[in-house]
Amino acid sequence: MPRQSQRIARARRVPGADPIAHFARCFRAARAAGLPEPHAMSLATATPEGRPSARMVLLKGFDRRGFVFFTNYRSRKGRELEANPRAALVLYWPPLRLQVRIEGRVRRVDQAESDAYFASRPRGSQLGAAVSPQSRAIPDRRMLERALVALERRLSGAPVPRPAGWGGYRLGPDRIEFWEQRENRLHDRLRYRRSRGAWLRERLAP
Repeated sequence: MPRQSQRIARARRVPGADPIAHFARCFRAARAAGLPEPHAMSLATATPEGRPSARMVLLKGFDRRGFVFFTNYRSRKGRELEANPRAALVLYWPPLRLQVRIEGRVRRVDQAESDAYFASRPRGSQLGAAVSPQSRAIPDRRMLERALVALERRLSGAPVPRPAGWGGYRLGPDRIEFWEQRENRLHDRLRYRRSRGAWLRERLAP
């Protein structure tokens, strides 16, 4: 069996009662497929009035508590999550013909977790996060470039401190759906939803 077919077969293993374990299998298959950004995902948020917005972010970790990403808390997504802490994620891996949709409530990770991840980033990314007023209107790109140079000079090689307005969020899922492309548009859709503290699995029509 060709390698690609093997990866698809692994990702399509019949899911058990635990959607997080099945997601882990799918994610491993996506990484093994050599995709350039297997952890790229769409994050959808909304204002309290219901005005939606979506953008791509990177999945930086997951476990039974939820799915973690990092951003500027003062960005549009950060402001919307503070006002309406519910969100949706979508990951799509074309070679596996597999999509995963995740919905739930979002909370900030603790400061130690944000500090640890920020410290692991390349120095250039740290500097960029420190000088960028994300989602705010700015006069031109040169403003950012000058601010980055000025900060680097001021630090003189010292570690870049994590900005107070930058850190992680964890989406605690209450719904997870696995969509697998099949012939004749008879795609597989398996949805897990929390019910009385347990996961209930349902098959949906495509």
